[in-house]
Parts: sequence; C-alpha cells; structure tokens
Amino acid sequence: MGALSREHFRTVLVSVSAFPAVPATATGAPAPTQADLLDFVRRTASDAELIASLPLDPEGRTWVRLEGPGGSEAWLIGWPPGSGTGWHDHAESVGAFITASGELKENSLAVRLPSEGWTTLELTEGVDRERGLPAGRGRSFGHHHVHEVLNESTEVHAISVHAYYPPLPLIRRYSRTEQVLRLEQVERPEDWQ
Repeated sequence: MGALSREHFRTVLVSVSAFPAVPATATGAPAPTQADLLDFVRRTASDAELIASLPLDPEGRTWVRLEGPGGSEAWLIGWPPGSGTGWHDHAESVGAFITASGELKENSLAVRLPSEGWTTLELTEGVDRERGLPAGRGRSFGHHHVHEVLNESTEVHAISVHAYYPPLPLIRRYSRTEQVLRLEQVERPEDWQ
C-alpha cells in the first residue's frame, strides 16, 4: 500500500477543551520516555467517554489533538474500515500508540534506517514485522521507526490513541514495492494541523 494522498483524510475540528487534558510535566523535568508515553495512551484509551465522543467518518480517518504528558503531542484517531496510513516514520520523535476499540494491524521494519541522505533503499530479507493490535493492545517505538498502521476490518471502525515526543517535527512518507522503500514526501506540522 502506498502513501495516501491528502484527500484520503478528513479532519474533524473539535474543541480541545471538550477533552480532558493531562497535566504537563513541570518545567525542567526530564522529557517523557517511551514508557511514559505508553502509560499515557493506555490511561487515555481507558476513558470510555472520551473514546465514544470522537466523531467517526465512514470515508476517512478523523482525529483530534490532545494534550500529552510533558509537552508531548497526542492524538485520538478514528479509522474507518479499510483505512491505513501508508508507510511513514516520525523522524526524531519517540512514540507510543494503543488501540482503544476495534483492531489495528501494524507492519514495521526491524531495522534502523538512515535519517537522511537517501531516497531509495533496498531492504534485506527478514526485516519485516507484523503485529495485530486488538483493543487494549499497544506499543512504544524509538526514533526513525518506519511502519504502516491499518484497519483491515471491512465493517468495524477502530479508534486509537497516539503520543509523540518531541512533538512531531515532520513525517516522512514512503512507497514500498517488494523490498524497495522509496521516500515520496516530507510533511511538516502545518500540513496536518
């Protein structure tokens, strides 16, 4: 599956004040770790009222930005049946996500890719990983984690919670043909906010 174009997404604007904020770490405190982010997404995903309040669209993903711990960036995301992100990474940010309802699938690469200086890479055999993420299951990841997230259901929406630190400076989107990964686009925060 290649990177999805902008028209495959629908943004739902909802007042952030409608969602509970998690207090940020005091100034000068250490940055949130992957474990901190995973704890945050788990706690947030257990808030049934919050999860039920996300407007869902049958044709495109919907999302609402949340306040994450310690200045992190967090999102509540709705996934209609058959939707996905395409291959991408989160640059220098570490992150965590969890499925709050429905089921997601993550395909990822078990190799650290160079952060810059390339547009096409040939991947070696054995670097692909696949993970099913039913409701309540999540994971954290480090810098330059390349993956795609999919809702393979043909009938059921999925909802997930994501957090990143530092807040996403950019997202690199890739296309993949067999073992060839190609950088297609670099998005900056103004492209998705």
